[in-house]
Amino acid sequence: MNKDLLKELLQLSPAERIRLAEDLWDSIDPEDMPPLAPERIEEIDRRLAQNDPGRAIPWGEVRTLLMARYK
Repeated sequence: MNKDLLKELLQLSPAERIRLAEDLWDSIDPEDMPPLAPERIEEIDRRLAQNDPGRAIPWGEVRTLLMARYK
């Protein structure tokens, strides 16, 4: 990467740098993404196997609990 460009980009505010990172990430075609590491695939499979939709809490209840906790 061009060092002058990097120096200029690092002068952006944190919010601007985050937005830039998001825009760069979104610009990558999913087909150009590198494959997942085997340990990541294993972890995804492990979490999916533990998935129990019956234990889910409706968003309205979660929101009410959070609002009560952090007011």
